[in-house]
Amino acid sequence: MLDHLVLATPDLAGTVDLIHLLSGDRPVPGGHHAAWGTANYLLGLGEQAFLEIIGPDPAGGTEPTIFGLDTLTGPSLVTWAARTTDIDASVAAARARGADPGAPQAMGRLTTDGRQLSWRLTPPGTGVVPFLIDWGGTTHPAARNLPMATLVELHAMSPDPDPLRATLAALDEALPIRPANRVGLRAVVHGRKGQFDLTTAP
Repeated sequence: MLDHLVLATPDLAGTVDLIHLLSGDRPVPGGHHAAWGTANYLLGLGEQAFLEIIGPDPAGGTEPTIFGLDTLTGPSLVTWAARTTDIDASVAAARARGADPGAPQAMGRLTTDGRQLSWRLTPPGTGVVPFLIDWGGTTHPAARNLPMATLVELHAMSPDPDPLRATLAALDEALPIRPANRVGLRAVVHGRKGQFDLTTAP
């Protein structure tokens, strides 16, 4: 189940302005990830899902490399998170089916109003295959009265879809995969100003 899309960007403020322009609603600050040197903004996508816009923390600190931020030259839909309510069982089941999403790790961040959010996730990378996330007892960010848009469609692109389908099936996830000359993601989002696309940068 889709938890959130990850739109990584080297220019956090500029990309927030862009999404505001495209959607008609301004994403709201999420918080800071001290371990990664990043900060994020959120836009709801309906169905308890959200768009995470993540980039270098404007407060400074560690230069982030997560999600390829050290090489990106513009915003890119780099990956997505699949929600689970028992991440240890999900990892074990995936491994039994021949796919290893990695060992779960604990993370957290402070929200802008000082609340602590905690979750566990498998190591996030980039690409079509999602990482897993388990919010445990933490209130899901999408329940925070976020500004809203609607996710109309999400699909993957790949010149060789079959191995990706097998990996997704091992994670108990399904995602339409369209033939293309590169691997990536495309999301179609509808906001108050109409429809727009988010894609993986070439």
